[in-house]
Amino acid sequence: MDVPKLLEAASLLVPEETATENDLTVNDVWDYLIHDEWEVALGLLEDLGDVQPLPVGFWETLATAAEHMQLRKSAAWCHWRCYEARHGIIRADLTLRPANESRRQTPFSGAGMLRPMWNIGNRTPTGEPTLDIAVLWVELTPLLGPGERSSVRLAPLDPSRWRHLRPGRTIAMHEDRTVGGTAVLLEVHGPAATATA
Repeated sequence: MDVPKLLEAASLLVPEETATENDLTVNDVWDYLIHDEWEVALGLLEDLGDVQPLPVGFWETLATAAEHMQLRKSAAWCHWRCYEARHGIIRADLTLRPANESRRQTPFSGAGMLRPMWNIGNRTPTGEPTLDIAVLWVELTPLLGPGERSSVRLAPLDPSRWRHLRPGRTIAMHEDRTVGGTAVLLEVHGPAATATA
């Protein structure tokens, strides 16, 4: 399937009344497609996907289109959103400890490359704290370094172990035995009902 057909197929999964903050709608996507502005259409569809939960198929189709256009970051983002459509969304405000207080000495890529451990309150059968792994996506910057702060999204390797969490709770990030940062949960949502479509 070629890129315009993929983008058309994805646009058909967006409710017609859905609009971005700038009042752009799926009709604007069609205008961009008519003028062969595929990358702009893809970006607008990604923005429309932030307005309300859309099915996994929407994000899978966008990921395939982005891969065909060789837009690696967009493809990675759309794959990330596929995960969230299937398993739910966890957003947090993360503050990393300064370099002199943690193992991390350099910034890391914010595009879902880091897989730190998190103390989210789970315990072993003997009552010892246990750490759970979640991949990290930084929302507002391509890199995040020691002492810096940003909103992030988390993709747990075992989402069922994270279901007890609620907004406002503070969790600790670990890259080794020491705490590398703390995150205050902003949003915790299970999979959307539309995610199975």
